This record gives sequence, structure tokens and C-alpha cells, in this order.
Amino acid sequence: MNSLKLIFSNPKYFGAAWVFSSINILFGTWAIYIPTVKEKLKIDNGELGFAIFFLSLGVFTVFPIASLIINKIGVGKATWYGILVSGLTAILPFLAPSYFTLMLSLFLFGGANGFTDISMNTLVAELEKKNDAKFMSASHGFFSLGGVLAGLGSFLIGPLGNPVLHMGIAIILVVVVNAIFYRYYRNTKADLQEKGSFSLKLFKPLILLALISFISMASEGAIIDWSGIYLNEIAMAPEALWGLGFLGFQITMTLGRFLGDTVSSRIGPIKIVLLGAILAIIGYALVLTANTYLAIFGFAVCGLGFSVMVPETFRIGANVPGVDISKSVSFIAGSGYAGFLCAPPILGFLADKYSLNLSFLVLLLGVITVLPISFLLKKRKS
Repeated sequence: MNSLKLIFSNPKYFGAAWVFSSINILFGTWAIYIPTVKEKLKIDNGELGFAIFFLSLGVFTVFPIASLIINKIGVGKATWYGILVSGLTAILPFLAPSYFTLMLSLFLFGGANGFTDISMNTLVAELEKKNDAKFMSASHGFFSLGGVLAGLGSFLIGPLGNPVLHMGIAIILVVVVNAIFYRYYRNTKADLQEKGSFSLKLFKPLILLALISFISMASEGAIIDWSGIYLNEIAMAPEALWGLGFLGFQITMTLGRFLGDTVSSRIGPIKIVLLGAILAIIGYALVLTANTYLAIFGFAVCGLGFSVMVPETFRIGANVPGVDISKSVSFIAGSGYAGFLCAPPILGFLADKYSLNLSFLVLLLGVITVLPISFLLKKRKS
């Protein structure tokens, strides 16, 4: 837990980590009111799915330009502006009077979140590099913690009885805390590499890291969406246990991220990615037994394995020579989001066409490919 001690002992590091919680508090608060928005606008599941696609579209639209803005104004200021815009756009889906304005609102909210995501990861990577500190994994743990806080906020749905007021409280909390700590990192700027001709040699490690990010976040999205259905339809679990796969995954994901920096400092980022992949493979093997309790335990093991993989890809990418940190983070983050957003519907198609078992087998095969990728990264480093 050295990274947590580091974060709580330094306001600059806490400020950067709190941004991670902030994004998930806003997104999680939107998520718990999705049924309410759906009912208010009288749209069906298909229309809702298409509207949420615009959230993803906003994220992808901002990725190509995010690094340019970050490098222009400085990563500290970019992170603060990202929080402000995320707060402003978070309220829009609740105010949307029609289906089309909902799509536009989600597009803007997605774009703001995508920009803040790249900014905050670049900020932590830069602070780690300049101060020889390790707290990237713990910062991602704060992201998971933000989701937990948003989930606890669901208990306010009844007493408040007002989605706009609920989101307004969440926005005030996020902005006020960030305003207090912003001054500690506002002047942070990302180091820019000297411009030169494009080098495939420099690009190759980013491709490998992007693949790891894609595979890891694809599994994260799939387990969030499909673990309950798997326990119901394949493992034949009783209804009371359907949510335990997701819960176990989230708990070990959060715990693993808080411990990840300490382990990474001892064995190195590449080895911890390899270790995470091995744990995820074991987890999927347990899930595929289709035994209720082994599957639940398997989802928890997967959470522990995947917890460290994405934060470490950012850490490795930030140290690729000749590439701006903001550009490497943007590329890796974009690849991860692609996996997170695209995998669940693709796996749903496979489950519908063939079986849910095949979907999880595909996820297992994906994680297995991380093993040779890790060895390639280690070879390039040596």
C-alpha cells in the first residue's frame, strides 16, 4: 500500500488521483439513472442502445485531437478543464427533452470524459516520470472507488426523487474537491519529444501495448455485462448469486490496483503484466468449468489479473523514447476503449449464434496472446 501512502501524503498526487474518482462518480451517477431517462423519453431498448452508442462516438472523436490540446495548454490545465467540461456535460442527458437531444448530450458527455481520461493518465504518467514515484495503478484504483461511491449514491434515488438534483450534487462534489487540489498540479506540462521522421521502430512497442489494453478492457467490459448471465444460464446459479461474479470482479479489481504499484516497483511493469495475464487465464479456466462457485471465484481471480494490466501499459508507454507521453497515452487509451465498447456486443452475437461458453473461450484465447506479447516487450526492452 506504499502508493496509497504516497497519494495521501502529497496533495499533488491526491489531486491527480481524485480526478480518476471524479470521472467515475459522474459516469456512475448517469448509469444508475439510465432506466429513469429511458422511461421519461419513452424509448425502447434498441433506441437506448443506439443513443448510448453516441456516448462511445464522443469518446472516439476526441482521441485524435486530445494530445494536441494537452501539449498546447499543458497537461495540468487540460485535466482541470476536462473536469469542468465533464461536469457541465454530465447534467445534459437529464435535461434532454427529446431522443435526438439525448444523443447529442451523450456525444458531448462522452467527448468530455474521453478528453479527461487521456489528460489524467498523461498527468499521472508525467508526475511519475518527473518525481520517480509510482502511483498509476493506485490512481486507477481511485477510478474503481469512484464507481463504488456512485453505486452507494443509488440509495439517494428514493429520498431525493430528483435525478437533476442528484447529478448536481455529484457535480458540486467533484468540482469543489478538484478546485481545492488543482493548484498543486496546474503547472505540470508533458515533456515533448523532438520532432523527427516517423519511425516504425518506435511505433511497434505502442502497438503491442495497445493490444494488451484492448484485450484487457475487452474482458472488463464483457465480464461487467455478461458475468451475471453466464452464472444464470451456464453455471445454473440461483438468482441470489447472479451478481456475485460482478461483485467479486470489482472488489479484486480495486484491491489489485491499490497493491499494483508496490508489486510493479519490485518486479517491473512488464513482469506484472505477465503475472496479471497468468492470473486471468487461471480465472477464465475456473469460469469455464461452469461450476457455480468455481465460476464466481474465477471472476474474482480475473479481476485481480486485469487490475494491473491497463495501468502498467500506460506506465510502459510513457517511457517509450521518442514518443510524447500524451500521444502514447491517447493511443493506448483509445485501443482500450475500443475493446471495452466493442467486445460486449460482439460476444453477445457469438452467444446468440453459438453459445455463451464460446464467448468466454474467445476471451480466454485473447488473454493467452498477452503472454507472447509480454515476452516481445521484454525482449525489446533488453
